[in-house]
Amino acid sequence: MTTQIVLALIVFVGAYVFIATEKVPRITVALVGAALMVVIGATDDTSIFFSEDSGIDWNVIFLLLGMMIIVGILQQSGVFEYLAIWAAKRARGRPFVIMVMLVLITAVLSAFLDNVTTVLLVAPVTLLICDRLGITPVPFLIAEVMASNIGGSATLIGDPPNIIIASRGGLTFNDFVANMVPIVAILLVVFIGLCWLLFRKELAYDPARVARVMALNEREAIRDIPLLIKSLSVLALVLTGFVLHSLIHLEPAIVALLGAGLLILITRLEKRKIFADVEWETLVFFAGLFIMVGSLVNLGVIDMVGKAAVQAVGDNFFGASVALLVGSAVFSGIVDNIPFVATLAPLVNDLVQAGGAPAEPLWWALALGADLGGNATAIGASANVVVLGIAARNGHPISFWTFTKYGLIVTAVTIALCIPYLWLRYFAG
Repeated sequence: MTTQIVLALIVFVGAYVFIATEKVPRITVALVGAALMVVIGATDDTSIFFSEDSGIDWNVIFLLLGMMIIVGILQQSGVFEYLAIWAAKRARGRPFVIMVMLVLITAVLSAFLDNVTTVLLVAPVTLLICDRLGITPVPFLIAEVMASNIGGSATLIGDPPNIIIASRGGLTFNDFVANMVPIVAILLVVFIGLCWLLFRKELAYDPARVARVMALNEREAIRDIPLLIKSLSVLALVLTGFVLHSLIHLEPAIVALLGAGLLILITRLEKRKIFADVEWETLVFFAGLFIMVGSLVNLGVIDMVGKAAVQAVGDNFFGASVALLVGSAVFSGIVDNIPFVATLAPLVNDLVQAGGAPAEPLWWALALGADLGGNATAIGASANVVVLGIAARNGHPISFWTFTKYGLIVTAVTIALCIPYLWLRYFAG
């Protein structure tokens, strides 16, 4: 192991420790860590700004920016207040029923939209519901982001790693539905039960506040009908663009930016109102994190780990599936799952090509491990980071360990359930 690799690992692990302990603002840690990677020569300007494998993932950055602008403008119409009051009244103010509603909505939306887009849409509603009922939004936000990671694993377009896997493995949308939807449905049912066990003590019921909410008229919450119509029309176009990605050949980031630009053009709002809800610190944090992880990719660290795993497989494809499932979950909890899957997918493809049909379950093991492993820690998936940023901005900070103590339990349970699924579905016969 070269000195450069050792130094890069020290920087990465050190940055991770600082993020976990929260002794230093995470944006500072990410930027300093990225700068140190440049200083030691683990990356350079070309890799950072222009490499798809080891640089900043501009698709993620600009997808976030575009959707933050759209959601921020939409919020000014009062539609989120409307939805918050409507949902609270339908659930009769019962916190756990509201949580189940939001979890299911988030999971279903995440199957057809990017997880980050989904949480950007659901989080404002959640904050308003909890504010009306006088309860903390923290357990709701944590449950929703985990539901987005679970639901997003169901389809080809639900999570970026799935798109990478489909491209490498020649898999179709229907392949993902047939192989992933059954286990995702089971995991969602189990996850709702886990929500009750993990969060029930924080789901307080205040009859006085519930009575006041039940007396509200949700229609009065809409402040600007023309703005609502324009915003929903643009949002519908953007979501359609996401779904038709394979036909129109436009990346989600481009679709989101085009939508944001169109909405700015037709609403003609003040700049302050347009950019007020953009989470700039979150975007910069992502950039720094991408640079640090990309440096490890650049030095071949992740590639070395993947090749070592491939050599240990042999022809034991069930054992390889379990190892890939668990290993992907562990690594995806530590580093962003996009560069991890991008690095490992060619190696899995080699195994599948060599092993034929018996080795095909390796693709589903990789997808499940990478997608579900994102729930393990606060920085395991892009949606996690976004929700933590929204929570902090609205006065409800969620610490790294608050998220992670729940995330590790959820990840352990969901990954454990995937093992018998892989066995019964692909190997038992």
